Amino acid sequence: MEPGQEPNPARRRDSGPLWLHPDDDLAPNRPGETLYGLLDRRPAHPARRLARALLGRDGEAVALRRRLAGEQSAGAALDRLTGAGWQVLHSIPLPGAATLPHLAIGPAGVFGCHTVGHRGRPLRIGDPDEDLVRVGARRTEPHLRHCRRGAARAAHALTRGCGFPVPVVPVLICVAAGRIGYGTVPSDVRILREGDLDRLTLYGAVLTPDRVSAIHGVARDRRTWREV
Repeated sequence: MEPGQEPNPARRRDSGPLWLHPDDDLAPNRPGETLYGLLDRRPAHPARRLARALLGRDGEAVALRRRLAGEQSAGAALDRLTGAGWQVLHSIPLPGAATLPHLAIGPAGVFGCHTVGHRGRPLRIGDPDEDLVRVGARRTEPHLRHCRRGAARAAHALTRGCGFPVPVVPVLICVAAGRIGYGTVPSDVRILREGDLDRLTLYGAVLTPDRVSAIHGVARDRRTWREV
């Protein structure tokens, strides 16, 4: 290979559709793919669903549907980038029953996206510390910690699979949130509403089209993510 020449993604280990078994191809995954399975395991009979609702036991299903709606909204916004040289994957399964909700790969770099779906609620980022997001007046959630952790795991898996360094920038997507304020402004995490995800294209050219294709070829392979 000549110096500066990009690796041919078709020659990488199982990195293209010609070499990738359909069961190992993550490209068809829908936003919130794992949540569909959880909802499918809910009581199917209408009478049972009604009974659970009347007894106040259907809160889990409501929460799952809200999460799914948030993932669908964020995923649809990210998918709109694909006409501008971007590749997007959704619902990447990680060891330990974890999931990387979205991975966006484009000229501006690689972005690991975590979705916050507290519809209409005010959010305060980095309050009371740099790992947490305050939802409303009292509740706190470790969304920033999860966001950073997912991006770090993605960077490790992709660097190992590609054979060259693949930095992954963490992105926190605030879906249908109310007012967004800050206790601590994170320097390492992009905070964006779902309607502003096109701003990812403004961060400058980092990756060539060949490298975008190579990273996407590795990222779509389920086996890339088995040991992260």
